[in-house]
Amino acid sequence: MSTPSATPSRSTSRRHLIAVVLLVPALAALALWAFAWPAARTAPRDLPLGVAGPPSATAQVERRLDRHEGAFEIHRYADEAAARAAVEDRTVYGAVVVTPQGPELLTASAASPAVAQLLQQAVTQQAAAEGTQVRTVDVVAASPNDPRGAALGASVLPLALAGMAAGAAVTLLRLRGIRAVSALAGAAVLIGVVAAALAHSWLGILTGDWWAEAGVFALTTLAVSAAVAGLAALVGNAGIGIVSFVVMFLGNPFSGASSAPQMLPEPVGTMGQWLPPGAGASLLRSVSYFDGAAATGPALTLAWWAALGLGAVLLGSALKSRTPSAEPAPEKALAPVG
Repeated sequence: MSTPSATPSRSTSRRHLIAVVLLVPALAALALWAFAWPAARTAPRDLPLGVAGPPSATAQVERRLDRHEGAFEIHRYADEAAARAAVEDRTVYGAVVVTPQGPELLTASAASPAVAQLLQQAVTQQAAAEGTQVRTVDVVAASPNDPRGAALGASVLPLALAGMAAGAAVTLLRLRGIRAVSALAGAAVLIGVVAAALAHSWLGILTGDWWAEAGVFALTTLAVSAAVAGLAALVGNAGIGIVSFVVMFLGNPFSGASSAPQMLPEPVGTMGQWLPPGAGASLLRSVSYFDGAAATGPALTLAWWAALGLGAVLLGSALKSRTPSAEPAPEKALAPVG
């Protein structure tokens, strides 16, 4: 009698074993591709770079830069003041200014220490080949406590994890409607305050307005948590895994937080800015170091993620409340006569 029941059990066990053996290497390969491939292919691609000075003097500089085919997107400015303003507005990552005393390189290590170092090496090497020296000016410097930008780049993953945890908790605890929205918003606000206290007050890696930075942390967390809870409200618990996969395997490695979006292979550099980790890192740099310059785009991206996610939470709750119960109503027992 036990043989027929044992056969399906063994078959199911074998299928589970095969699934695990195949799934784990596939996930490992996917993780290696997502994280290692962009890092191995880091190089400037249409990186915005300014050139300032008289046209006759800057022509030679532009020709030298054009030798790096596809590396730089040249923006021309009349003088050093205009080029400096462009760097401060985050229009360009740096600028080469031709002066009577020699070439001058304007950089912004706050925008990306990796890009600032790359520009310095490229311009200095070309000038040295011609027997000239380049004076480098860091227009918007990074925090002295984080000169390489490593701490700011490392803040992307914890915010993503916090958002995923908050969204999953709201889903698994079966919070719905206004309660779910309130829980997501409250958790995001607290995470934002704690993150600002750690990054700004304790570590000192951020130098902008404290409350603005807390708002960025909160909005980034809410964008992730609302997306997790929203999709789960519509499609079930599988939504937690779907959004977590997108944020972890695409949003985090494609964010460009440790370098710049223009340093990543196309189109992942652009894709990363459409996802919360990339938009959050860009917005945090703008708020902390550039007085909010170029903050509109990433702020709108995060706002759309948060709004759509919260809307999906409310919609899912409304749909579930209208769904009739699948269990039949119990029949009333007949009372005996007499």
